[in-house]
Amino acid sequence: MSRPGTSHRTPATRLASLAVLGDVGRPATLTVRDLRDGWEQHRAEVVFDCATSGPQRHAFEGPLLREVALDARPLFDARRRKDRSRFALAVSGGDGHHTVLAWAEIDADFGDAPVLLATRMDGEDLDTAGSQLVVPVDRCGARYISAITRVWVGAWPRLG
Repeated sequence: MSRPGTSHRTPATRLASLAVLGDVGRPATLTVRDLRDGWEQHRAEVVFDCATSGPQRHAFEGPLLREVALDARPLFDARRRKDRSRFALAVSGGDGHHTVLAWAEIDADFGDAPVLLATRMDGEDLDTAGSQLVVPVDRCGARYISAITRVWVGAWPRLG
């Protein structure tokens, strides 16, 4: 029995967040809930090969990486395709994995790949686990980054 005047507090659940930064005009730190509430959610049912576990089948939901990155206002001239095409996105995860995507892969004028920042996996919210990068066009699961901590958006330097 507790003493009078003491409260029974359940430890607060730590919500995972990710930073969107780099060559952007509006860097942000976003929770999974922010990603779920702030953008249209898309669904991707995927099968990918995992080197350690074999084929994986999952249903993911979340916003398009492109939409979240555009909201950070990348420092390119959106009217100039060649300016956009020199940008890249580097994604880091709490699982120790990292990957890089070319802006042109996700841009609607180029590859238009429906890459997601998943907020749900198989119907379960990822609020505490963290968002997952989902690359539905990949057969290999190497670019599926778990517990995303950072999305860096930046330009390849102009050479010469």
